[in-house]
Amino acid sequence: MKKKIACQRLLSIAIMMLLAFSSVACGNEAIPVQADPANYVEPTGTGSRDNTSICLKPEAPGTLTIGNELVTIDISNSSEGYFIVEYAGECTKVKLQITCPNTTTYTYNLSSGMDVFPLTKDSGSYKFSVFENIEGTQYSTIFSEEAEINISNSMGPYLYPNQYVNFSAASPCVEKAKELATPCNNDLEVVSNIYNHVINTVTYDYKKAETVQSGYLPNPDDTLATHTGICLDYACLMASMLRSQRIPTHMEVGYAGEVYHAWISTYIQDIGWVNGIIQFDGINWSLMDPTFASSTDAKELKKFIGDGSNYSVKYIY
Repeated sequence: MKKKIACQRLLSIAIMMLLAFSSVACGNEAIPVQADPANYVEPTGTGSRDNTSICLKPEAPGTLTIGNELVTIDISNSSEGYFIVEYAGECTKVKLQITCPNTTTYTYNLSSGMDVFPLTKDSGSYKFSVFENIEGTQYSTIFSEEAEINISNSMGPYLYPNQYVNFSAASPCVEKAKELATPCNNDLEVVSNIYNHVINTVTYDYKKAETVQSGYLPNPDDTLATHTGICLDYACLMASMLRSQRIPTHMEVGYAGEVYHAWISTYIQDIGWVNGIIQFDGINWSLMDPTFASSTDAKELKKFIGDGSNYSVKYIY
């Protein structure tokens, strides 16, 4: 993944200014969305919503696989929107490419052992290819095959953990999400509480942005503990916390203006996919971008986000 994903240049927006108070409407109530770390107070009380954490666990039963002696691709649970790859070779630089039915190609780094990957496009013919590094930027194909995939659970890819949104029942971020969900009466309040927590407690790491390497994978528990991160870290933390609370969440990567960037969108029952939570005017939602929200003046943020046309999604994890 390109180094620019670190978002080291957040356009011409005033990076270090704080997001002023705004609100998100939910029925007849207004849910505050605020970034004021000095005055941020975590919500308390007990709401009517069940805050039980549910962390779905990907499995590789081996009932339906493709591959060879070096790589096994388990598509037994592809109907749930994920597959698992196990690489058994000795090469230290291995790439996985997935070409989706709409011809979008995802490229991942493979490690020894098992990795989980999402199927984020529609059902259809997917091409799975694995490459080993020869030298420099040269790779040789060790496996390539197409398979028909039928995804029956359209929300599965956005509830299960995967290589980019990696969490489990033992993750501290899952426990924190449960804590933040305790005062809530509905999913939208959970989203608001988790969003407020992230933008008020995590600061942008400019040094990391300048030094992050291609292929960087975020760790939500590290971000929670260090209170710093780049755009991938913000998005991964929120996505992990929301998924653990049974709220389907995209981690989206693409362009914010001319800058390679990461953000999220989330699914709210009876509302649908919400591509924003910063402001709701009764008709439209603005884009949910915790990185910009944590470090940008509200007026400039709303001006930039606008109708969402400044954002272009390239990949969904």
